[in-house]
Amino acid sequence: MRLDYSQHGIDEQALLDDPIAQWALWLSDAVDAGLDEPNAMVIATVSENQPRTRAVLAKGASHGGIDFYTNYHSRKGQALGEAGPVSATFVWYPLQRQVTMVGSASKMSAAESDDYFALRPREAQLGAWTSEQSTAIPSRDLLDERFAHFDALYPDEVPRPPNWGGYRLVPVEVEFWQGRTNRLHDRIRYTADDGRWERDRLSP
Repeated sequence: MRLDYSQHGIDEQALLDDPIAQWALWLSDAVDAGLDEPNAMVIATVSENQPRTRAVLAKGASHGGIDFYTNYHSRKGQALGEAGPVSATFVWYPLQRQVTMVGSASKMSAAESDDYFALRPREAQLGAWTSEQSTAIPSRDLLDERFAHFDALYPDEVPRPPNWGGYRLVPVEVEFWQGRTNRLHDRIRYTADDGRWERDRLSP
């Protein structure tokens, strides 16, 4: 169950100064490679000294951060509140690459959340109303019933639920990991320093 990584290396001179822009290049490589869910990331939060992880989809990059959307009443929403510490990792196994970001996630504006919600398929919009995310439910039938209820309630335009919206993860540290032979992987870390990004190489 071991694979020797030999596809690529990281040329430090070719890296962009902005890690979000560099992440966008690697994401583009994953898209071009035809990988499933290339924008999937594993988000880690801590609440009451209990760490939790879950996979979510990044839905864009703006204002120096990565945007994602969720139910504010979910476990991750409660852990983050208005703004909270968070880590996110993108893993592109076929490309033997990872990117890990550490920073904080803050609620996006209502207008930004409205704009994105309006772009979602109707079924996904109704799903946001249907699911009381992270709460225990007695059966799958309840979800189907709630979906039908909101489908009938909003026959035309579906408004954004007030407890659903966006977060923007703004990192203070970003690490690019590229698998190499003999487990001597390339690890390049960007660290925010007074409005600038410093870069160093980490031992694998």
